[in-house]
Amino acid sequence: MENGHSVLFITPPFTQINTPYPATPYLKGFLNLHHVVSHQLDLGLEVILKIFSQEGMKEVFSEAGRVPHRLSENCRRIVAMQQEYIGTIDAVIRFLQGKDAAVAHLICGRKWLPEAGRFAQTADLNESFGTMGISDKARHLATLYLEDISDLITMAIDTDFGFSRYAERLGRSPATFTELANKLSGPETFTDRILLRLLEEKIRQFSPSVAALSVPFPGNLYSALRCGNWLKQNHPAIKVVSGGGYASTELRSITDARLFDNLDYLILDDGEVPLLNLLEHLTGKRELTRLKRTFALHHGIVHFFDGSADPDCLPSETGTPDYEGLPLASYLPVIEMANPMHRLWSDGRWNRLTLAHGCYWGKCTFCDGTLDYIRRYQPNKAVDICDRMETMIAQTGNTGFHFVDEAAPPALLRDLSLEILRRGMNVSWWTNIRFEKTFTRDLCLLIKTAGCIAVSGGLEVASDRILNLINKGVTISRAVVVANHFTRAGVLVHAYLMYGFPTQTAQETIDSLEVVRQLFKLNLVQSGFWHLFVMTAHSPVGQDPEKFGVISLSRENGSFANNDLQHADPGGCNHELFGEGLKKALYNYMHGICFDFPLQEWFEFDVPHTTLAPRYIEAQINRMEEVPLVPGTKVVWLGGVCSMTKYERTKKGKNIRMAALILHNRDREVKITLGDLHGEWLNRRFAAMSVRNREVTTIEMLQHDFLEQFSNGFDLFWNSAALKTLRENGLILL
Repeated sequence: MENGHSVLFITPPFTQINTPYPATPYLKGFLNLHHVVSHQLDLGLEVILKIFSQEGMKEVFSEAGRVPHRLSENCRRIVAMQQEYIGTIDAVIRFLQGKDAAVAHLICGRKWLPEAGRFAQTADLNESFGTMGISDKARHLATLYLEDISDLITMAIDTDFGFSRYAERLGRSPATFTELANKLSGPETFTDRILLRLLEEKIRQFSPSVAALSVPFPGNLYSALRCGNWLKQNHPAIKVVSGGGYASTELRSITDARLFDNLDYLILDDGEVPLLNLLEHLTGKRELTRLKRTFALHHGIVHFFDGSADPDCLPSETGTPDYEGLPLASYLPVIEMANPMHRLWSDGRWNRLTLAHGCYWGKCTFCDGTLDYIRRYQPNKAVDICDRMETMIAQTGNTGFHFVDEAAPPALLRDLSLEILRRGMNVSWWTNIRFEKTFTRDLCLLIKTAGCIAVSGGLEVASDRILNLINKGVTISRAVVVANHFTRAGVLVHAYLMYGFPTQTAQETIDSLEVVRQLFKLNLVQSGFWHLFVMTAHSPVGQDPEKFGVISLSRENGSFANNDLQHADPGGCNHELFGEGLKKALYNYMHGICFDFPLQEWFEFDVPHTTLAPRYIEAQINRMEEVPLVPGTKVVWLGGVCSMTKYERTKKGKNIRMAALILHNRDREVKITLGDLHGEWLNRRFAAMSVRNREVTTIEMLQHDFLEQFSNGFDLFWNSAALKTLRENGLILL
């Protein structure tokens, strides 16, 4: 579709500094299919790189020097060492970008970097990183160094600053636009000035006719509006459009016209077709009323236009994410915490990709399941996903992927893993899951072999009663079994944890903490994060609070954001009291310590004793059930090639002909012995069962083939010691 428009996609400060946020590459990839010229930039990263440079540091210390009365003792120490910071900052940034590995030795020597308050937490560095992890140790120390500078900026210069969010408090479901409007009409902050200087340079460079601002989180809403405000004042011919996760959840009922002093259009939900419709409108090919899910100001009043007859794209129709124009070599993989699973969010340059649109479960009562991004489930095909992965690897040079689905469908993960292995792709990846029974031991082994390094899943409230109210579709026992399968396969497990669900009692909160303690002690879970339940307008709880035993305290919709709802929980405990203690306990468990502390130790008020047995979780593992064998079960060999030799052995004076099969797996050789005929038969089957073979082999097919040659004895053969060894070394059932 040639329309003469040039779109500039912008990710405003701040989302993350280790890898690009995927929204703009997705939309650029889609516009490529329709021959629309587009460019993209990550203003968040570029602002960070400007601030954390020699020139930026000089500005920071100059600003801080004007307000000595605001400085804490720690910040005064940082200011006193300003020459050391100015002299080391460029080298630290180059090191974090992977451009000067030798700097790691200087950093780890602990005499080169200036150290302030954040370094107080480094006592256990050797235990966390070992003597060989010099690069990781240096990245962690460099991260603390950057956080010290950030503390100075926050205290003395810009209270809203943060590496992964900016002015986040202004975007947390404000009922009216007033505070944001006041901030936008006020003086520019230190961060604003750098942001707008960069934006001006980019506008001159690209000369777009449309600027599209991605707002996934509250933490980049203000900076997006600051960009939009500047564009409308200085480049009124450029049309400013915004969308993303924030608008799609928070702004579905907006009526405040003041927002459109900063934007021309606001799009909800998937942006591909609405953006294409908007470009048609801007070229006079589509009436305003035939836009798709788009807010705009019309005669001074906010209108929602949704008259388009064009359907949303299927996952196969969105194109491959395109990272062209993003400075991939300039991102900063930092290590905020030594915990190997927790660090994945900030460490590594991950290619972001979705396996499916929406959530295949979509029933959790706390979740915004009525919204399109969850409700409309449409899986992609494994072949198409792998095609996109290969294209992205060729473009970015990165073989690591983060599949950002709400919950990755197990059947699709199975098919994707098989396709990855059949193609011989060397990739690593991680994703979100549900702790459901479909994740058998064998599926977890397949996923691991295909490159999965970690999964994160919602354990939520570790109470079967509450899990039932949440409609999670899992139990504690099931979650334990699945976590055990993943951990034994060598896949790290992160648990999302919730406290404060309606009617949750103090006893259930403490019992949940005890479940978490035991999970970490047994190393079934390696990382976790507690968050307080929030009632939202688009969740089943928010739409029918009385059903869940809570009282909605929210009044009628405000004129701006209307997602988070205030509520009272007369049947539950005072949930907010528990937050600090739960997080303190979890922090220590993630570091592998304090498992023997009584739970009372984490709280400054009396809490009930846990009702769970000390070995409750261990008992759940020991009750793992066997997966029944059915005829259609697929049999897959994940191991290497097999070589066979024949020999004879004597038993009770008789010579018995035997076959020794040597299985050349990557990590070790495995030897099994069988009678020669059984050995020959099995040896011929490896090629058919190999994961590289696209033809499926099932139990039924194996049994039929076996009985054709031997007439009986398949069950005895299948349950033999040799087959047990195979099952332990790469023969899986799917």
